[in-house]
Amino acid sequence: MLDHVFLSVSDTDRSVNFYTEALAPLGITVRHDYDGKDGPPGHPDLKGFGAQGRIFFWLREGVVAPSAVHVGFVARNQTMVNEAYAAAMRAGATDNGAPGARLHYDPRYYAAGVFDPDGYSLEFVYKDWQHPQ
Repeated sequence: MLDHVFLSVSDTDRSVNFYTEALAPLGITVRHDYDGKDGPPGHPDLKGFGAQGRIFFWLREGVVAPSAVHVGFVARNQTMVNEAYAAAMRAGATDNGAPGARLHYDPRYYAAGVFDPDGYSLEFVYKDWQHPQ
């Protein structure tokens, strides 16, 4: 299991606004700002997102490499996938696959894909065998 991920973005404020809206339907609503000067020399400022007492998705300003990253976010059901996709699109995402079954993986793999404002590939995923309601 992963503990956390850092994603470099070109405009921190824009990305914080985008992810605040896009991740809310998944219950990822906890926000934390970390001042880099509190860390070791050269530590970046971080904008964190999480749920259930854990901050696990962090943004930092830096070099954007969208083809190098794909992030899949867990949804607890198909409705959450649909809502996250709609929220991301409202927040400025570009479509990368409307909600639906991903039969090429498994008939029970339900997901939606978007590109965030920097072009990173995001997926909102519900797998009933891994993420029971």
